[in-house]
Amino acid sequence: MRVGAVHVIATAGHVDHGKSALVRALTGMEPDRLTEERRRGLTIDLGFGWTTLASGTRLAFVDVPGHERFVPTMLAGLGPVPAVMLVVAADEGWMPQSAEHLSALDAFGVRHGLLVVTRSDLADPAPARAEARSKLRGTSLERMPCVEVSSVTGQGVDSLRAALEDLARQLPVPDTTAAVRLWVDRSFTVRGSGTVVTGTLAAGRIAVGDELELASSGRRVRVRALQTLTEQATTVRSVARVAVNLRGVDRREIGRGDALLTPGRFLRSDVLDVRLDGEDPDDLPQSAMLHIGSAATAVRLRPIGAGAVRLQLARELPLWIGDRALLRDPGRRRVLGGVTVLDPQPPPLSRRGAAAARAIELKDVTAEPDLTGELRRRKLVQRSHLIAMGVPVPARPVAGDWLADPEHWEAVRGRLGEVVEKYARAHPLETGAPVELVRRRLGLPERSLVTALLRPPLVLRDGRVVRGEDGIVLPARVVAALEILRAELRTAPFAAPDADRLRDLGLGPREISAASRAGQLLRVTSGLVLLPGADQQALAVLADLPEPFTLSEARLALATTRRVAVPLLEMLERRGATERLADGRHRLRR
Repeated sequence: MRVGAVHVIATAGHVDHGKSALVRALTGMEPDRLTEERRRGLTIDLGFGWTTLASGTRLAFVDVPGHERFVPTMLAGLGPVPAVMLVVAADEGWMPQSAEHLSALDAFGVRHGLLVVTRSDLADPAPARAEARSKLRGTSLERMPCVEVSSVTGQGVDSLRAALEDLARQLPVPDTTAAVRLWVDRSFTVRGSGTVVTGTLAAGRIAVGDELELASSGRRVRVRALQTLTEQATTVRSVARVAVNLRGVDRREIGRGDALLTPGRFLRSDVLDVRLDGEDPDDLPQSAMLHIGSAATAVRLRPIGAGAVRLQLARELPLWIGDRALLRDPGRRRVLGGVTVLDPQPPPLSRRGAAAARAIELKDVTAEPDLTGELRRRKLVQRSHLIAMGVPVPARPVAGDWLADPEHWEAVRGRLGEVVEKYARAHPLETGAPVELVRRRLGLPERSLVTALLRPPLVLRDGRVVRGEDGIVLPARVVAALEILRAELRTAPFAAPDADRLRDLGLGPREISAASRAGQLLRVTSGLVLLPGADQQALAVLADLPEPFTLSEARLALATTRRVAVPLLEMLERRGATERLADGRHRLRR
């Protein structure tokens, strides 16, 4: 069975202002799950309840604790939720945790909600409503409607239901095709089923049999079964409260703050560049807590200018460009502000002036992932890497999985020509520059990128980048040595010079190799050279011998030594021009 979307709404507000009573009045369910919560009348952990409104709209409530000791739990409940009921009691009005909860909601960027003045049977709700309205000014929730209720008498509950209907219609439509990132808020074991985790599915869909990835370890897990609002399901679409039964993972391996991810779609980051809203960077503490989704981790802060801050996380989190998170100073018990992730894989700030340059680079970066901007900043990046940072990538790679900033790519192509020219000047005896050397000189991560950069006249030949129309230009000293050698071999073409003579002429292995590639020498073996065409000349001489002929007969006919005759006959045999018989004699192949 496929289950449709559910609108998920969190409660927020000061302790004992009636948040849980409100959920009970709306759903008929007890959100306080723990015995201690019921005994003390105090929400300690996250509570849950759900209902279906008259129109068929389904609502699920995440009831968060209001006591200051449980702020981290409150933040874990608010983090993944798109809408809120901010509760203020008529008989007590605005209180400290009302302010901290509002600061958290504003930092998370929650823009949809209702102001609910509870206990309206105990006091005139007007003063509490007016005070709350004044506190909401300038926040993301300043325009939310207000409803006055009494959970005890039922006064205003019908009006609240109608307001919830309106709120549900205003909530953004979730992207059910998006990658899954389910922040886990509970983890437990069900006998006979194994590990179960719950969370708010904000985007995407999960189906039985899906393979997901644990953010904490990268381990792959399989979805064994699904529930949403106690209903069994084969597929659950966002937005929804969902319970996921996982196969092959122990409950101790996954808990609150972990996440289930679509494999390969998220980078796990422990260094971030973010933009901080509303806080003076000079007044920031050195350390704080970062809250996103249901996760919380300690961070070290380094302001880098223009509102940008470098965060060093105590543990890796799966983050995208544009993610909203919250920074809180637990020592001073205050929310420092909301942050927007600008770069989950930033470059190091190791050089003098790097921070100032980075601040300028980030100045115009927005919360919307921008392919053009990311390519301009990163120059060369893998497509899969950008996708895992939340960047839509319609562009075609320049090679393999690699994308390049067009301006940078053309600049590298220009440098490629310079590298090849410089190498040719420094190594005139070689045919082109080795691909691996070119890759290193250009600072490219893969050889395939060198190949992708090539444009005529540059071509790839035998693992080297060469100019297609260019031959080998031998140095003047080598040309002079070859002229002397030609004169010596002209009258005795098979009297190959020995190593000493070659050395006297300045013809070492590199010079001989270059001359051979240029067609100026015939290299029989590494240390044995003749003039070009000597092989065909030898065949013409051998053709006049009676067949089969011996090595000695060939040597005498060629007027050479055994040092030359043996390798020369072996070369002719390898080329298929001659063959050696079983008795050791030779003959030409006709």
